[in-house]
This record gives sequence, C-alpha cells and structure tokens, in this order.
Amino acid sequence: MAAGRRPPRQADIARIAGVSQATVSVVLGGNRSVRMAESTRQRVMEVAQDLGYVPHPVATRLARSRSNLLGLYTFRSAFPTDEADTYHPILSGVEEEAAKLGQDLILFTGTSGPGARQEAAIRRTRLADGCLFFGRHVPEGPVSRLVDDGFPLVYIGRRPELGGRIPYVGADYVTASALVLRRLLDLGHREIRYVREADEAPSSEDRQRGVLRAAPRTGVVRLQGTEITATTVRGWIADGVTAVVVEGTDTGTAYRAVRRAVETAGLSTPDDLSLAVLGGPPGVSGFEVPMREMGRRAVRLLVDLVTEKTTAPQQLLRCPPVDGAQVGPPRSR
Repeated sequence: MAAGRRPPRQADIARIAGVSQATVSVVLGGNRSVRMAESTRQRVMEVAQDLGYVPHPVATRLARSRSNLLGLYTFRSAFPTDEADTYHPILSGVEEEAAKLGQDLILFTGTSGPGARQEAAIRRTRLADGCLFFGRHVPEGPVSRLVDDGFPLVYIGRRPELGGRIPYVGADYVTASALVLRRLLDLGHREIRYVREADEAPSSEDRQRGVLRAAPRTGVVRLQGTEITATTVRGWIADGVTAVVVEGTDTGTAYRAVRRAVETAGLSTPDDLSLAVLGGPPGVSGFEVPMREMGRRAVRLLVDLVTEKTTAPQQLLRCPPVDGAQVGPPRSR
C-alpha cells in the first residue's frame, strides 16, 4: 500500500468481490451459521488477502462464532504417508483427538513455495477456528502476525521463536538425551561421538544440550561437509571410541549414514561399537518420540485456546527410553 493511502475497508472488499458489506462482515467474522455458497466465502477471503485487509483482533473475536473447524498446516507433503513416515503417527493422533472432540480438520500445506505464496497460504488458516502447525522451522513473519492478532494456534514441537510467545506441545529431548548418555556411561563407555545433522532447529539443539549435559567430553560431529565412511568409523575405534550416538530426525540422514559406515567397515553393534539414536526407528536403542500423543495433546491445547479455557500454553512430553540390542558394555581391546 502506497504511503498516505488509507488501509482497505470492508466496503472496498464488498465492491471488488461483488457482494454486500454484510456478506463481507459475515465471512471475515467466521460466522458459519449464515448459509452461503462456499465459492462466495472463498472469493471474499481472496479479495481481502489481495488488498492486505487486517481486521481489528478484538472486534473479530467478539463477532466470531465457532465453526468447529481446526486447521492443520504442514511445511511438507503430508500425503501419501505410510506408517514408517515420521508424520504418520502425528497425523493419526491429530485425527483421533479431533474426532473425539467433535472437530473437523482442514489441511493447509506449505509446499507451494516460500515468500508471498507461503504467507498467503498461512493467512488462509484464519478460515478455521484455530490451526496446528508442524515443521522444523517457523516462518516468523506470517506466524507473528497470527499471534499478534490473537488467532489461536499451536505448534507441534518446542518453539522458542517470537520471544517464547508460540504455544506448543513438544518432546523433552534434553532430559531424554541425557538419560541415553548416562546409560552409556553406566555401562563403562568413556569415549563417545555424537553425530548430528547440519540443519539448525530447536529439536537439534535440545538433543545436543542433553548429550553434553550428561557427558561434556563427548565429541560432536556435524554432517555438513563431513561424510561418515568406513574409514571414519575405523578411525574413531582407533582413537578409543566405544559408542556412537546419533541425532534422530524426520529425514533419518545421520542414522543411515552411520549405520551404512559401520556395516561397510565390517563391524557389528554392540560387539564392536555401541550405537544409540536419539529418537530413531522403532526398537533401536535410544528413546521413542511420543508422536501420536503429541498430536493428541496439540489438538486438546488448541481447542482450549479456541474456547479461551485456561491451560498451560507450552507443554513438553516425556520420551520413553528404548533399551534395544545395539548398546552394550564396551569390548576390551
């Protein structure tokens, strides 16, 4: 909007969309009790977004009635998804809890690209009573505007961004990671390597903080610019390393790289090297991320925020430990 121009009003939206100002008020107020064609609602919302219309947050909340529609915004493709996919248990938990609470879901995806297109997609989440978000990063600009306007939203995963104003349900990676390292120390391991991916995310930082809290001497290896090979693993063993701990992520990059290098080197776990994953595949030594429960709890928290019920806006869930068969006492050499 050029300097000096007044901000757009509902009358401007009505004129361009070819509807009455009363219709604009109903649509922008989120009132689903008034029957109208869905195409009309969509046209009004698109014109409002194109004009950059921003409703007054207090007036919007006063005028708005609930539609029992919850948004679900992902930053990657959500379908198709199989049971081995990281998102599958989250989506299952969300769906189960939404059905239990009588809520319908609208799926919004952020796969259309960054910048203005992503911001427009995030603005469309206002069609719902509130929205769940999940992904490794926060697009701070558009999400900040939602938070500032009082729009109910919940992130799945701990989010320290925006000065800690983002409601979330996450996993307590710090405590869980520290427990994995303490188990290794109790078994007699003293030389340990921690392999993490290059990406920066709160979940990655939390895991590393837990590792170093329990075992400050642990050597940290980042995959960026460092390929884990059989030679790398043999070099670790030559240096006295008896255990490797790997960051678990939705990509599984670090775990696959280390697993492949160990097998290529002709080594076995735990006889030659103990291997633990911080939130890895089922049954592998380390801990389990409570994905399904995170999805359920996130829905309950979002409904509490929509209904203005007093509740803790930021919650961390315990990660159950997994003993697995890949960890054992260090072999004497």
